[in-house]
Amino acid sequence: MDMARLAERRSTCLRRRVGAVVAKDKMVMATGYNGTPKGVTHCEVTGCLREKLGVPSGQRHELCRGLHAEQNAIVQAAYHGVSIRGGTMYCTFRPCVICVKMIINAGLERVVFLGDYPDDLSAAMAAEAGLKMVRLTEPAGGTP
Repeated sequence: MDMARLAERRSTCLRRRVGAVVAKDKMVMATGYNGTPKGVTHCEVTGCLREKLGVPSGQRHELCRGLHAEQNAIVQAAYHGVSIRGGTMYCTFRPCVICVKMIINAGLERVVFLGDYPDDLSAAMAAEAGLKMVRLTEPAGGTP
């Protein structure tokens, strides 16, 4: 989870910084953080479209210039031809329903996360697909 937190620090999102790491066979396979695609101006420059439109967290994901950390980790693995099937994704927040659908289809078996995210459908779909979702609680000293 420390590595997911490190990835989170690279986020260019103005609303919520998120990091993700995919591990398999005790090795890091891919990392991701939320931000705009390659070659697209960062929200730090353009401003947050969702904020400007007053879109609440967890709604209207298509109205965002960026990708989620989980999406970027899956895309990074595909881009480099790395199989993540059977792996575990570590996220700093519970994935949204769009990310859960991608995680399921990527063949990941488990998601370990820290913070919650307001998307009940993601939890329902994960349970239906047999995707294990594990929420960590942080000890008083900080990182678990």
